[in-house]
Amino acid sequence: MPLTRLPALFILVSGLFGLAGVALAAAAAHGTDARLLGGASAMCLAHAPALIGLALACDRLRLAWLAGTALALGTSVFAGDLVLRHFSGHGLFPMSAPTGGVLMMAGWLITALGGVLALLDARD
Repeated sequence: MPLTRLPALFILVSGLFGLAGVALAAAAAHGTDARLLGGASAMCLAHAPALIGLALACDRLRLAWLAGTALALGTSVFAGDLVLRHFSGHGLFPMSAPTGGVLMMAGWLITALGGVLALLDARD
C-alpha cells in the first residue's frame, strides 16, 4: 500500500477502534465480568484519537506511518486477545496480549522519536 493512503487507513481504523471501544464498554457494563472487556475498551478508546493525530501528522512527522502501524497492530492484537478470552476462554495465540502491549509501547516510543527528529529538523 502506498504511504499516501495511510492517513485514510489510520482514520478508518480509528473509527473502528472508537466503535469497538464504545461497544465493549457497553458490554462490560452489562456483563458479569467487566475486567477483560473493560481493558479492551480502554485500549481501543485510547488509541483511536492517537491514530487520528498520526494521520494528520503523516506529512510532517517522518515516523508517523510506522508509529501508527505499530499502534494499530498492537491495539488490535491486545484487544482482540482480551475479547476472545472473554467470549471463548482462550486467547489469539500464546503471549498475544503482551505482544500487543509491546507493539503499543513501541508505537508510542516511535511517536516520541518522530517528535525528536522533527525538533532536530526544525533547528536546521
